[in-house]
Parts: sequence; C-alpha cells; structure tokens
Amino acid sequence: MATKLLEDLPGVGPATAEKLREAGFNSVESIAVASPGELVAAAEVGEATASKIIAGAREAADVGGFETGDRILERRKLVGKINTGSKSFNELLGGGMETQSIVELYGEFGSGKTQVAHQMAINVQLPLEMGGLNGSVIIIDTENTFRPERIDQMVHGLPPGPDGQTWETEEFLKHISVARAFNSNHQILLAESAMDLADKMKDSGKPVRLIIVDSVTAHFRAEYVGRGTLANRQQKLNKHLHDLMRFGDLNNALILVTNQVMAKPDTFFGDPTKPVGGHVLGHTATFRLYLRKSKGEKRIARLVDSPNLPDGEAVFSVTTEGLKD
Repeated sequence: MATKLLEDLPGVGPATAEKLREAGFNSVESIAVASPGELVAAAEVGEATASKIIAGAREAADVGGFETGDRILERRKLVGKINTGSKSFNELLGGGMETQSIVELYGEFGSGKTQVAHQMAINVQLPLEMGGLNGSVIIIDTENTFRPERIDQMVHGLPPGPDGQTWETEEFLKHISVARAFNSNHQILLAESAMDLADKMKDSGKPVRLIIVDSVTAHFRAEYVGRGTLANRQQKLNKHLHDLMRFGDLNNALILVTNQVMAKPDTFFGDPTKPVGGHVLGHTATFRLYLRKSKGEKRIARLVDSPNLPDGEAVFSVTTEGLKD
C-alpha cells in the first residue's frame, strides 16, 4: 500500500482535497472507483487532471487491474453470511445472506419485506457463533416503516447467546443508525453520507456490515411519472445502486433493498406481479427474492436470480418474535 492521504495523489493540492472530501470522497479507494466526470463535478478540475488523479488513486489503492481467479477466491473467503433466523430460508441462500452483495426483496404489501429487514438488522449484530457478523447497521427508510418496538419484540425472541447470556434491546438499537429519506435526491445523498458514517465506525469494534434501503424504488416511482421521465429515472436509480454496491465492497457489507411490485394486467399465465425498477435493478441485484403471503403467518420466498445458486423456494413464518421456520 502506498499513499493513504488524498493530498499525496498527483494533481491534488489542499484546496482540491478539501473539495473532494466535501463531496464525499474521503478515501483513496473511493476516488479509485470514481469516474472522471464525478471528480470534474466535485472538485472543479479539468477532465485530464481528474483522470490523472484517478489513475494515481488506483495505483495507491491497488484496484482496477486484472487479478487471477485464485486471488478472487481468497477475497471471496472474506464474504460473511448472515443467518436469517429460518433454516429453510438460509438453505435457499446457501447459508444466509452474504456480504458484498445486493439482496433484493420484492413482493406485495404485507409479504414480509420489512419484517425480514428488521430481523436482519438484529441478526447481523449477533456473534459469529450465532450466524451474525458482530456488525452495525445503517437503514435508509423511505416509507417510514422502521419501528424500534418491532426490534424489541424480535430481540425477545432470540435464543440465548453462546455463554447463555440474555439480550438487551437497548444494545441492539444503539447499533442501528436510521435516516428518513424524503425524496430520491435525498436518498442518493444519504447513501453517500453512509460512507462517512461507516468510515467513522470502522475501528469501533462494531463496523457497519449491513445497509438496508426500505424501499429502494418508492421515491423514484412517485417522482418520475410517465414514460417521458423513464430514462432519467433509470439513470438516477442506476447511480444510486452503484453507490450502494461500492459501499458493500469497501465495507464488506450486505446491501439489503426492498422493492415494490406492479401488476401486469395483461398476464394470462403465471404471476401478474413484477418488480419495479426494470432491468437496471434486475441486473444490479446479486440475489432477487420474491416474497409472497401464504396461510396465516407463513410466507414463501422464491429465489428468482442468483449468480451461483439454483432457483428454489423456502417457507418461513413471520411471528411476533421474528422469523422462524
């Protein structure tokens, strides 16, 4: 590892470094994965200078080159899996939801998307022996669905810890940072500020290992109405998802997003609901899960897309005490 300070990069003086930090580029890594256009806008430098800064950052942070498959396998070993609380759900996901990936939950209202999100916000904080990652959580709440009371009920439903310890709700709530997003621009901005927050918590003993966006598409869907705005909407959604992806990679965190569905009344066979967000979300999400209601507390999760797992279904229950088999 070479330089670590922004000022050490070629073409970056104190004034430029200040502007970059103000725009949310706090680390050499974040600059290494930026595009020249982003730096031009953020630091008011020319295109050529921006390219030079990025090249210097890539060299310093050692990203952006080719690497061999065995090195990628080594890096994959760092991927953590978070227990969902249900054995069949875990099996569907190959052992739990994994970090450095975007897991998208889509389904109608009442299908359990927010319930799964609340459960994951608790489980990621548990010790490794219990399928947790000893981590903290950041939640971007767009529909005002986060409920501390729900966390309390779920904490009471947890099994005792490895040393038989009982759990305190306060302790869990302390490590959940929630921000309410009021529109799509604000939502994009919050994903950027999440980077700063995660940086501050890196050495706290409970680094951020999960970021939840519930729901990722609601504001985009409400603000961009009609076909004329579609290209614009998809572009912004794409940038937002890539910011989240970058967050996941730099912090070894899981990105859990919930998504709404729209009805396709012209469907004669199969299910008439499909997720919002089009191909942009479909291609960016690593794992797509379709949740639907069954009898009573039962929910069915179907794995619709995954890079390495077969499609399949899992049945789990959403109880007062959380997700169970």
